[in-house]
Amino acid sequence: MDETEHGDKPLESEESSFRTTPESCFSVSHTGEKSGENASSQHLANHTGEKPYMCGECGYRTAKKSDLSRHMRTHTGEKPYKCDQCDYSAARKSHLDIHLAKHTGEKPYKCDQCDYSAARKSHLDIHLAKHTGEKPYMCGECGYMTADRSHLSQHMRTHTGEKPYKCDQCDYSAAEKSNLDKHLAKHTGEKPYMCGECGYRTTYKSALSRHMRTHTGEKPYKCDQCDYSAAEKSKMDRHVRKHT
Repeated sequence: MDETEHGDKPLESEESSFRTTPESCFSVSHTGEKSGENASSQHLANHTGEKPYMCGECGYRTAKKSDLSRHMRTHTGEKPYKCDQCDYSAARKSHLDIHLAKHTGEKPYKCDQCDYSAARKSHLDIHLAKHTGEKPYMCGECGYMTADRSHLSQHMRTHTGEKPYKCDQCDYSAAEKSNLDKHLAKHTGEKPYMCGECGYRTTYKSALSRHMRTHTGEKPYKCDQCDYSAAEKSKMDRHVRKHT
């Protein structure tokens, strides 16, 4: 005979007794209060998709107040995170952490297939794709493929002509942040890259790399038609024209 005929309530199934609702995701204190009203409302937004925090300048919306605070710095130019070893400052702490690695030389992310190491995990991920050959990100316009999603974003600007990085001191704009950073150095005169051998300073890391070859004698650019080699690619290009 069925148990319900005796008036007993059927047991809930294990599945239904552990059903998850947005409310059940929150931790609750011994007093019965949910810990952190602000954290609770932000977490609920993950379920509802609600984005209550809006930028009054451009209409950007987000579910988190902290994200809006960071976003506002793109308008104000505020850079509250200061390097204690140079004049560098950043709008985000994560950017300062990346910068500090330039001073310490620390590169904690190691490739398990070669001697490469990186200061940022994202750089290691990009490097690892060189071993696998995987290029999962593809341009729908021309078929360009890349291992790095940010490279695809940059590439797409060659189709759209978008230049989102604006100089706040002149009309210059750039498709890539690195190009804007190089441009801004012309206004500030900052030369953060210094040669440890002779004190030479430069705005560009690539220029310091070229300069260091004057000390090491390294000539990485090799001519495939004769024994000529060069420290700079531009010199190799001029040399190759002699063969043609």
